[in-house]
Amino acid sequence: MTGDTTKTLPLEDLHRAAGAKFGAFAGWSMPLTYPAGVMKEHLHTREHVGLFDISHMKLLEVAGPSAIAVLNRACPIDAGKLEIEHSKYTFFLNENAGIIDDLIITRIAADRFMVVANAGNAATDETHLRAVASNHDVQITPWDVVFLAIQGPEAAAVLSKAGIGTESLAFMTGQQRQVRGFISRSGYTGEDGFEIGLPEHGARELVTKLLNDDRVMWIGLAARDSLRLEAGLCLHGNDISPDINPASAGLMWAVPKEIRADGTFIGAEALRGIVATGPAQKRVGLKPEGRQPVRGGAALFDADGNPAGTVTSGGFGPSAGHPVAMGYVSTPLAKAGTKLFADVRGTKIPVEVSALPFTPHRYRKG
Repeated sequence: MTGDTTKTLPLEDLHRAAGAKFGAFAGWSMPLTYPAGVMKEHLHTREHVGLFDISHMKLLEVAGPSAIAVLNRACPIDAGKLEIEHSKYTFFLNENAGIIDDLIITRIAADRFMVVANAGNAATDETHLRAVASNHDVQITPWDVVFLAIQGPEAAAVLSKAGIGTESLAFMTGQQRQVRGFISRSGYTGEDGFEIGLPEHGARELVTKLLNDDRVMWIGLAARDSLRLEAGLCLHGNDISPDINPASAGLMWAVPKEIRADGTFIGAEALRGIVATGPAQKRVGLKPEGRQPVRGGAALFDADGNPAGTVTSGGFGPSAGHPVAMGYVSTPLAKAGTKLFADVRGTKIPVEVSALPFTPHRYRKG
């Protein structure tokens, strides 16, 4: 442990040996950058393979006769229609349809599911899910594993060389392998890639094999953020939160049409009301003019100087070649091409509402 409460990664010694610079994130001491630096780490992931330690995230196995019923109540999904070994992006919502967390759920057997939750919300998510599951015939089991992300156009090739076959996996599918092994073809970069959970001993062996391949490089949290921002992917606590609903966030594609109409998930009536009237604000991409990044928290104004919204994430996009940002604007201003201004320490920086993502997704669909 670092200090009294900060948690450390099981593989922290490997990160320190690799020269990582650490910082606090979601209660964890996390590698932010390595000696190559953010720019090279980012571009290496886009061109080859980035290796990320995401063990701060939480894997929760939900199993039992009532697993489908519990997940259908907790999330706006029909878990019973999810094919075995298929994954679904979804949410835990509160009664106001605010996003408690965004999740990926994989059906690993008829009555067994894997829920992957964000680090900052892990304890909240587990408590919430156990409350929904009370009085149901279901077991919720946290997996104590090392969780790694292998992301980039050569990810499948380097895993194959390391002895891990991925031929049976398409984008948004996943499998349990061995007693405490899990692999999914998904990620947080916009690139093809995989997320693998396995016991520490096996993780150390895999990391050693991967890093012996010149195509693989450790990637820190800073480049993970610039990669996901270019890909237009939300960070909970920034771009989505318990005060933001899926309609405002532009995430209604994750809610099946029949569930929108008839689902009995927590927050269903509130979400139906928001959809019926239309959200007052919408998440948009923002392209600042020039080279000055616009960071999260910056206020947005329209051409007449009226408040227009807020930036929620921002930085420089190494692959895009210019600053990139996301934020929320009032719905009438959400059209691509709308000219706005961001207040950066008293200076008004011109920004333009932009379509997302800033760089094309390159997932392996088939």
